[in-house]
Amino acid sequence: MDTMMTGTQPPAPSGGNNNLITETTIQTFGVEVIEASQARPVIVDFWSDRSPPCRQLTTALEAAVTKAGGAVALAKVNADQNQQLCTQLQIQSLPTVLAFWQGQPVDGFQGPLPAPQLQAFIDKLTALGGTGAANDPVAAALAQADELMVAGETMQAAQIYQQILQHDAAHAGAMVGMAEAALKMDEVEQAREMAAMLNDESRSDPELKPRIERLEANLELAAQAENAGDVEPLMKAVEADPQNYQARFDLALAYQAAGDMDAAADALLAIIMRDREWNDDGAREHLVKLFDAAGPSDPFTQKYRRRLSSVLFS
Repeated sequence: MDTMMTGTQPPAPSGGNNNLITETTIQTFGVEVIEASQARPVIVDFWSDRSPPCRQLTTALEAAVTKAGGAVALAKVNADQNQQLCTQLQIQSLPTVLAFWQGQPVDGFQGPLPAPQLQAFIDKLTALGGTGAANDPVAAALAQADELMVAGETMQAAQIYQQILQHDAAHAGAMVGMAEAALKMDEVEQAREMAAMLNDESRSDPELKPRIERLEANLELAAQAENAGDVEPLMKAVEADPQNYQARFDLALAYQAAGDMDAAADALLAIIMRDREWNDDGAREHLVKLFDAAGPSDPFTQKYRRRLSSVLFS
């Protein structure tokens, strides 16, 4: 792991309830996270004692979970002492936070978050668990649709988003969700239309902002993919002239259009390894767009960010 170090003393809970905030190991993970998440969302904080960002985030999480009053729980994992568990969950850097609901990971992030974004993260989990949504059928429906999207049930989620929009045509959360669903179903034009309807207030919302940025990054990539060439002739062009970076870049776009994001990233890294400044750093910038589109917690982003760092700082 990028920041994993040896440490033995966990961050002390800052006024946390023992029922809400626990120290979890690989032996207790099944009970304190998987089983506990059947009743309410459980946030899992992977930390290292010698990492100041870890300690800062843990303190902020404890305060936020305590403030939530039982709507969510926090399970802290000493990554140094539970490396097997970290390996199983593909934890690559610290701090990392995963959220579990009904036994499944449903959200997460890496690194510290500003207070508004952290609160938005807690609020989203609170809604997912049903707390605060019982008297708001729209909020309950939105939480259900978001959960379906996480589970890969895109069509069902889209139907709920559409029902919310029939009730409130300007509902920003449903508009974002509908655009995300449309994009997953290859309805790119519909996704563009929904994104274009989002106003400045929606774009500055701390909960929606990262989703909108990721949505727009995916829309930009989709537009580029529409004009991508075929993989085979571009591969031949690269084989004939390995220094033909334009052909290699076009090959990355062709892989991207075909949905092979790993191959696209590899092609871009091949350019960066040979000529970091090619096309005004165009290969690196495009690779970063792929990261933005996938999201910071996606395994693809984590894998290729490490590879990019290795190339840039070698």
